[in-house]
Amino acid sequence: MTYPVQLDVRSPARFERIQLALRFVIAISLGWLGVTAGWLWWLLFLALPVIAATVVSTRGAKQYIEEAGPALWRALAWLLAFTAYMLLLVDRFPAGPSDDVRADIQLDGHPTVGSALVRLLLSIPSMLVLALLGIVSAVLVVVGALMILIECQVPSGILAFQRGMLRWQARLLGYHASLIDEYPPFSFDDTHARPDDHARVL
Repeated sequence: MTYPVQLDVRSPARFERIQLALRFVIAISLGWLGVTAGWLWWLLFLALPVIAATVVSTRGAKQYIEEAGPALWRALAWLLAFTAYMLLLVDRFPAGPSDDVRADIQLDGHPTVGSALVRLLLSIPSMLVLALLGIVSAVLVVVGALMILIECQVPSGILAFQRGMLRWQARLLGYHASLIDEYPPFSFDDTHARPDDHARVL
């Protein structure tokens, strides 16, 4: 079985301590502006189905998938790369397209206005589980930061958990935005990988 959203992260063997300072400054700056990870996720939770429904209602499903879909996914892929940076998966801020975080999607959605809006309800179970796992993820960020300060490395178990979290987020975002039809699996597993030649890279 394959899944239409795939995410691959290439973590460095050694992390730079100075990047922890940059992450801290970014987190403080965003917090000062009132932007937190929880706030951003709730904004996306509410906005993505509305964006999809609005575009589908004015331009049709085909135009949404073929024209708006790629641009929307590029924006979401950057957000995933930024999240990977803040979760200590990568050690470079994603100023542009990231080579370290690859988010691929097979755009196969067939949305209607109703199906786009109903995802506000259908996505809740996956969102709630992800929110609970996010508590563990936040603790692991602190542990990972301490390990970087001590030995410039993040334990492989922490990297695996955070990579799974990011993969879950990517799949949920693709579904929630009506870019794909298949409900995201409740899994960190990456065994649903598509061959590269069948994946549409955006």
